[in-house]
Amino acid sequence: MGFFDGLRRGRAADFDSGNAATNSIVLTKRHDRVSLKEQGAETGHLRINLAWRMRTSDFGGSQRESLLRHPFRALKPPEVMGHSQSMVNVDLDLGCLYELADGTKGVVQPLGAFFGDVNSAPYVKLSGDDRFGSASGETIYVNLDHKDAIKRILVFVYIYDQTPAFDRTHAIVTLYPSNGPRIEIGLDERHPQARSCAVVMIENVKGEIVVRREVKFVYGFQAELDRLYGWGLQWGRGFKTKAER
Repeated sequence: MGFFDGLRRGRAADFDSGNAATNSIVLTKRHDRVSLKEQGAETGHLRINLAWRMRTSDFGGSQRESLLRHPFRALKPPEVMGHSQSMVNVDLDLGCLYELADGTKGVVQPLGAFFGDVNSAPYVKLSGDDRFGSASGETIYVNLDHKDAIKRILVFVYIYDQTPAFDRTHAIVTLYPSNGPRIEIGLDERHPQARSCAVVMIENVKGEIVVRREVKFVYGFQAELDRLYGWGLQWGRGFKTKAER
């Protein structure tokens, strides 16, 4: 193998496993899973964050590349955009379907105020509902001190009523384990009519917690994700109250 071949192989490996400068693992189609056991992160709270903002191209800019492809852009100061009536609102919501080892199933999401509980079943809690893509975004906490009680958790993102599609936002879901690098999944694929996306599956596989990239866009909402993954819950149309909006 030649010297340049080695460089090319090394760069490909860096892209799949993340970037040392950002201390992250980027899950891709080719590198789609990671074991929390291997990095000693199967205890404590696993923090799952959703953050987004409007693409600069929607406001006259020409920059369209993902931050995942250009991680050093994260070192630049973020753009500050005021919210006005002329701006198009974005309301992405973070949620998850859970199944416990005893067969209990349910959902944690802002719609319906199903915020969960981190210290008792389902050992999953949503911090709140962010409607504007603030710096903190929305966060789910998973208590892995009770990992034996957890069978699987499907983290999803959906677009609340009358907001733009995924391809108009810089949406990224980041998992922060109790130890080791963070895990990033970008939602920058072109699916202009999609309303929901199954992002990542967190599964207890023979006592080992495995994080697996999904990134499957659907044109419906939670009920369609349920059918896709065989959860078997009963769904009805929900709306946010004015206070929740």
